[in-house]
Amino acid sequence: MRFPSFALALIFTGTLHAEVLHWFKGNTHTHSLWSDGNDFPEMISDWYASRGYDFLAMSDHNVLAQGEKWLSEAVIEKQRLALGKTVISKYRARFGDDWVQTRTGVDGATEVRLRPLEEYRKLLEKPDKFLLVEAEELSAGLGKVPVHIGVVNLTEPIAPIKEGTSLSEVIRRNLQLVAEQMAKTGRPMLAHVNHPNFLWALTAEDLANVVEDRYFEVFNGHPKVYVNGDEHHMSNERIWDIANTIRIAELHADPLMGLASDDSHQYHGGEASPGRGWVMVHAKKLEPNTLIEAMLRGDFYASTGVLLDDIRFDAGSRTLKFKIQSRPGVHYHTVFRGTLKNYDHAVKEVKSPEGDPHPIRLEYSADVGKVLAESDEAEPSYKLTGDELYVRATITSDAPHGNPVWPGQTEQAWVQPVR
Repeated sequence: MRFPSFALALIFTGTLHAEVLHWFKGNTHTHSLWSDGNDFPEMISDWYASRGYDFLAMSDHNVLAQGEKWLSEAVIEKQRLALGKTVISKYRARFGDDWVQTRTGVDGATEVRLRPLEEYRKLLEKPDKFLLVEAEELSAGLGKVPVHIGVVNLTEPIAPIKEGTSLSEVIRRNLQLVAEQMAKTGRPMLAHVNHPNFLWALTAEDLANVVEDRYFEVFNGHPKVYVNGDEHHMSNERIWDIANTIRIAELHADPLMGLASDDSHQYHGGEASPGRGWVMVHAKKLEPNTLIEAMLRGDFYASTGVLLDDIRFDAGSRTLKFKIQSRPGVHYHTVFRGTLKNYDHAVKEVKSPEGDPHPIRLEYSADVGKVLAESDEAEPSYKLTGDELYVRATITSDAPHGNPVWPGQTEQAWVQPVR
């Protein structure tokens, strides 16, 4: 599957976009009672709508919110943390007794119907204000090693392929399923590889070798997916730089683009809670196809709180620049990273700790994804010399994150690579 070749849309100066574009805030990775989340999708959607999000993609595991599904009260209440009100009582309080459908199951237990998306979206969607987009997390793998792929804007559920000769092949085969539905429906869809460090499943090489993949989560808000790595494993940002260096220098392929997401599962307290990471999409209107087409062009950035304006790549002067939406009293530091064409190709094999799905991991030289420039300005810029394989930017503020994954986490944003 080949997505459109890389371009940062309004990033380019000139007349590429005559229309007025808007920034839309959205989350592409969220779970509900349709799989392993612990709240009703209406409640979750309402949470996002009431907190300034423009769109939400509910991405439950291997299922769409379609058809009939009933859950017993015991199952619904099982995962909630003891915070007073029950999940169902909160649901009734928000949407009313007439909305909550119940029945008596074969064992005499009370069951509650999960409303499908086509029913509950009528309660929450508002034109030009809030949009719900169909999504699924394809949860596949190779043996016990997970491979999860978020798919946004699909119309039919996709049954994942859980076999192959390598992790890269499993990713590729599942992306092919996405491509087949795109061809069948004519509908733009975005597939992104999720949380590579979940159970230390995916290496930079795994992501690099699937050139059909163009998107991955550089940030995921679940604390058990280890976006920062550990003493034996590299961070998602390091994976990003290595994968892009391999893709461009060795495979002559397009670079990966990075998303941020919540991967929220818990809405009554708990560690996997919402509001931690999102994408900002630059598009003409708040409509599913339009949003996805913008992301396929690369016209978006990832954020955990830092907001940007006017992201541009001037092809004539080969300059990447953007404007930070600065807040009084907050300091912002931008790091431009990339790999130069004459980088040190040395690779070292390192034995992995016991239990790692990859017995040997590769370490790369500091030339890969090195710091090319830094700035404390509100409008940072980087002029490419022609020696760079790619350049991307990470902006870090000293403002504390409102719902941190780790102690001391501050707000950040990530600008997509240009080349």
